[in-house]
Amino acid sequence: MKRVPEILEDGENGLPGMMRTLLERLTENLKEMNRQIGELEKQIVLWHRENEASRRVSEIAGIGPITASAIVATVGRAKEFKNGRQLAAWMGLVPRQHSSGGKQNLLGISKRGDTYLRTLLIHGARAVIRFAENKAKPESWLRKLMTRCNKNVAAVALANKNARIVWALLANSQTYHPDYTSATIVAKM
Repeated sequence: MKRVPEILEDGENGLPGMMRTLLERLTENLKEMNRQIGELEKQIVLWHRENEASRRVSEIAGIGPITASAIVATVGRAKEFKNGRQLAAWMGLVPRQHSSGGKQNLLGISKRGDTYLRTLLIHGARAVIRFAENKAKPESWLRKLMTRCNKNVAAVALANKNARIVWALLANSQTYHPDYTSATIVAKM
């Protein structure tokens, strides 16, 4: 894209006039679409700042304003789901199962449900993994997971975990605590 103006300006490159005109139009269309995308992203970020649930969800590592806005706009308060696993399954982030003769085989993710949300969560998880490779504590859940399996499997596992956390935040109107564990609740009792 950066070289297109140079190519169009060079009159001696052998590019036919019709092709030159077509490329100019396509370049202008692409610039206009990029401008419109920028405006829409600004509107999404403004909505995100005004929406309390979206702000709470964006506190999770790997979930930014666009992902949080998409989740809240699609899932709402998440009361339709009994638990976090159901939300993760609805997004297609849980393994498929094949059971026969008392044996259970877990396969890859089911890829059912909202493709857009699943993609956003997995891309966010990949960003967290890229950051965690060098900076995460060796005893962290993610670092241990990354030693056991490849990055793509770890990204889907983290996206699954994030979907479950999203359900807890939305269904219970809670705020995110990165160091939260079930042992924390038991200690407070």
